[in-house]
Amino acid sequence: MNANPTIIPARSGRATHVAHGSAIDVINTHGTQVVDFWALCPQDLREHLSMEHTRTAIGRLIPRVGDTLVSNRRRPLLTVMTDTSPGVHDTLIASCDPERYRQLGVAGWHDNCQHNFETALTDLGLTPPPLPAPFNLFMNVPWTPDGSLRFAPPASGPGDLVRFRAETDLVVIMSACPQDLTPVNGAAQCPVDVHFRVLTL
Repeated sequence: MNANPTIIPARSGRATHVAHGSAIDVINTHGTQVVDFWALCPQDLREHLSMEHTRTAIGRLIPRVGDTLVSNRRRPLLTVMTDTSPGVHDTLIASCDPERYRQLGVAGWHDNCQHNFETALTDLGLTPPPLPAPFNLFMNVPWTPDGSLRFAPPASGPGDLVRFRAETDLVVIMSACPQDLTPVNGAAQCPVDVHFRVLTL
């Protein structure tokens, strides 16, 4: 059964429970927005979706449809069921935080994904663990043979989505990334809202 989509306002985060065997769609409503995505195991929030362990498990930098993403204890957590985007995502770049914006020249407060992660979990009544590395959905970080990286606008379009099936009970956290000093959220560098929905398969 399909649930109605829930909005994640620009620059903010949301967390939700996703039961074993259910699915979650992360929808790039306008096509230009990066979503920092995390999953934690509710029995022990120290077990989390791990990008480094997932890269080892799948043997590549970017998961594809059919790939299973694993935890820092190498347990299956999520399987990619559908990806209507061109499949350009990122598993390398850390979430933005206050220090990142300070280094980019921001004086004072700037919304950031670390704060969104912590606030979303607190709103769900949970104590946030240390911030894991995110799966940066729709983030375009091209690389070259010499290992250089750059930040580019998303390759996704309006309404593109990624659907994951939960292989165990999870708490999923998503942040509509507030980055507005690089083009990761589109050439206009203007963060916008996204949506998600939890599905009973």
